Amino acid sequence: MNALKKLFGGNTRQFGMIFALVALIIFFQVATGGNTLTSGNVINLFNGNSYILILAIGMVLVIIAGHIDLSVGSVAAVVGVSVAMAMRDWGLPWYAGVLLGLALGALIGMWQGFWTAYVGIPAFIVTLAGMLLFRGLNQFIGKSNTIPVPRDFQYLGSGYLPEVGPDTGFNNLTLLLGLAGVAFVIFSAVRSRSHAKAIGAHVPEAWVVITKLVLVCGAILFATYLFATGRPGTSFPIPGLILALLVLIYGFVSSKTIVGRHVYAVGGNRHAAELSGVQSKKINFLVMMNMSVLAGLAGMIFVGRSTASGPFDGVGWELDAIAAVFIGGAAVTGGVGTVIGSIVGGLVMAVLNNGLQLLGIGADLTQIIKGLVLLIAVAFDVYNKSQGKKSIIGLMMKNFGRNNEIKPDETTSTKEVIHREA
Repeated sequence: MNALKKLFGGNTRQFGMIFALVALIIFFQVATGGNTLTSGNVINLFNGNSYILILAIGMVLVIIAGHIDLSVGSVAAVVGVSVAMAMRDWGLPWYAGVLLGLALGALIGMWQGFWTAYVGIPAFIVTLAGMLLFRGLNQFIGKSNTIPVPRDFQYLGSGYLPEVGPDTGFNNLTLLLGLAGVAFVIFSAVRSRSHAKAIGAHVPEAWVVITKLVLVCGAILFATYLFATGRPGTSFPIPGLILALLVLIYGFVSSKTIVGRHVYAVGGNRHAAELSGVQSKKINFLVMMNMSVLAGLAGMIFVGRSTASGPFDGVGWELDAIAAVFIGGAAVTGGVGTVIGSIVGGLVMAVLNNGLQLLGIGADLTQIIKGLVLLIAVAFDVYNKSQGKKSIIGLMMKNFGRNNEIKPDETTSTKEVIHREA
């Protein structure tokens, strides 16, 4: 038990969601007779849920800032149908279609951000109106028809890393990507440890760091093996590559930049943040605009995977994204949450969906189970916080090689966070 406390930072429950994810995978692997951890199933799982995970990245920033966005599914749908029609009727190449979709997402986000940040209407109301408005606009633009997209554009949602180099029996680019991930994790851990020593901060014992690295790198290498050994023509999916890049970018922005800290500050205590010099209106505007840009990207990825835009695209996506964020440890009141936590929460829901489908569970029982999982996960975290404990995911990020950072969900005041970061 003492070894576990050292390994997990003194609280064996801080990795609760990761433990839940691993437990689900093991359970379904046994229950399905080994069909869960097959190359084909893992590839399909990522392809089928990448757009929800992308939405979760944007949604966590919205929720950290103290808002909620109910319009992301409708925004994704209207961007998808607009891009599909533009490529069909105007002959736009796929890259121009992607740029158009991102621009439309930004315009929609500016519209909703204006009403939320500068007019002062609660984001819940603004995005509820947006959900109705853009859902109707989607059906109006597309005339409730299915609109196919070119093959080049389909690659965005259903493509794979190509085969290059000698025949090794694996997809070489996937292997290189996995090895790069392992190298990045090791480099980050060593750099963090060296920096902590340099400033005289607490440094975990060597065996703790090595054990963590073995576990994380082992998981990365196993996933790399699954992706690299799929059926011919498949490998690591392009949507997964886009998702990985977004996780790195938004993880850095949210934890290492002043803008990211300001988002936490506004969500934690807007008035205190404003007294510390934070421009809360600008922050609220940016998080709403960013959410719609990512919603547009998610919509295009979905359209590429399904090969066409349809009138019912995006239905219920906002609920899946919100569930992923809250399961990942975000607080309903704002100020708490991480990008990594939201991805973990989204993977929990994805594995749960996938496993229940493999077991032949009906849609009705699946919805009941998902609802209970969401309720229990949030209730567990609320209970921890009511007892004076930190959130599970917040503790996880605190002890994973980041002992020298200021954490928004620690007891540091908003004003201290802003001044120390500045």
